[in-house]
Amino acid sequence: MDQNVTISSSDSILDEHMYDLYGWVLERGYFDDGQAAEDLGVDQKEVVKAFERLILLGLIRVDPSNRLRARAVDPDVASVRHVLPLHHTIRREQEKLDRLTSDFTRLRERFLNPARLLDPSGNRCQPFKVIPDLDEVRAALTRAAAECRQEMLTMQPGGNRAPEALEEARARDHALLSRGVTMRTLYHHTARFNGPSLAYMDEAVSRGAEYRTAHELVGRLVLFDRTRMAFIPMADDEDGAVCISEPSVVAYLRKVFEMLWTRATPLTGATAADLGQVAKELDGSILQLLAAGLKDEAIARRVGMSLRTTRRHIADIMKQLGAESRFQAGVLAARARGGLI
Repeated sequence: MDQNVTISSSDSILDEHMYDLYGWVLERGYFDDGQAAEDLGVDQKEVVKAFERLILLGLIRVDPSNRLRARAVDPDVASVRHVLPLHHTIRREQEKLDRLTSDFTRLRERFLNPARLLDPSGNRCQPFKVIPDLDEVRAALTRAAAECRQEMLTMQPGGNRAPEALEEARARDHALLSRGVTMRTLYHHTARFNGPSLAYMDEAVSRGAEYRTAHELVGRLVLFDRTRMAFIPMADDEDGAVCISEPSVVAYLRKVFEMLWTRATPLTGATAADLGQVAKELDGSILQLLAAGLKDEAIARRVGMSLRTTRRHIADIMKQLGAESRFQAGVLAARARGGLI
């Protein structure tokens, strides 16, 4: 039998017959199938089969001229013939695995890199772009407004806007409305008590814009042409913004706006009674937030007031209810139900 024949790893497992026969040949230095079968208590055919397998593995060598003359081979010598090719195979497969991992990692980076995405026209686009600087945000909004053709939806928390911001918005909104773009804006109720903001809104309303106010808003939002583009604030950064051009996300933000719009109070045609109702809603919101345990700063942000004005409202509400603590004010208001909330 050719002792240079190699076998697969699944064939190279020693069974108990092979293990016992190897020891038998090692001790005697020859092979006799009948004697080995008798000594080992194994069927003679099994002994012959085990002997041939040991030869095949290179663990026993026989004299070609005399089969009875056999000797056991050092396992370390025999293992080289079988283990070394496996090492080579493992190394090749490992190299293949490394190459595949590297290739798929490159593809993953390509897949996750928004700078490589294209819009339907074949132009490069970024579905999410962080704009950390306020001047850059204003420039991006100006460009988006210039490209707007159908509608602009805006959610502007707070009641007081800086004069320069109002002037910039006035020029932009005038250009939009002049070319037939519909414009709807949500403000906090506090905007109804701010003279410059009211003057700006009255002028825009005369050109076709619509405004509504709510006692609470989720945050700043500017949305152009239904699902084309939206701007939202960066987390913990009042100056920065994130520009979103992924249609599904923009569509979702538009639904949020529409939900708040339907619940908000129209600004046009407001009467003294309307202002009184708005003030009542505002105080009710402050009281609910107090009962929820929010700090003054958080309440001010939620209702769109300055911190000083918010604290004055809180003091007035607690005095009106005769409450000595925020918690007590919440309990008293909950009992009233027909009063402030």
